Amino acid sequence: MDDAELVASARAGDVSAYEELVRRHAAAAVRLAHAVCGSATEAEDAVQEAFVKAFHSLHRFRADAPLRPWLMRIVANEAKNRRRSGGRRARLAVVAAGRRPDAAPLPEDAAVSSAESRAVLAAVAALPERDREVISYRYFAALSERETAEAIGCPPGTVKSRLARALERLRASAALEALEVADG
Repeated sequence: MDDAELVASARAGDVSAYEELVRRHAAAAVRLAHAVCGSATEAEDAVQEAFVKAFHSLHRFRADAPLRPWLMRIVANEAKNRRRSGGRRARLAVVAAGRRPDAAPLPEDAAVSSAESRAVLAAVAALPERDREVISYRYFAALSERETAEAIGCPPGTVKSRLARALERLRASAALEALEVADG
């Protein structure tokens, strides 16, 4: 069954259909929430609450729309609410040793060492919220540019330009950090 069929079944009261949707999207949701919250525990809690909210809001979901951007917007909003309610700034970190064994590997884990991952994620955490948001949707939640645009609520071209600027800022901050370490 595809997502649309599972949503229709879940709307009709089939809890196992919703459980399948949760299984399909949980790993991306946790990565996104972790990117926004900066805490694995807060991310897990945010995702759990977001899935409950999404279940109760299925009647408002447009059947002709893709599920993933809608769901990831709920996850991101819940994660933002948790970050704000705690009164702390988001700080991202890779939790290699403590990560649940059934969690999907983060994309950056395969490309760089955990120390480099922590440095990159710390640099992402230092970016303005707007930049963190577009990077999180695109890379941590693995949404396409079109899906990211739907989740953020802007045209795809805006996502493309925001992403380019955010990545430029990220590269600049990483370069500055490398210079500081070299001078250190």
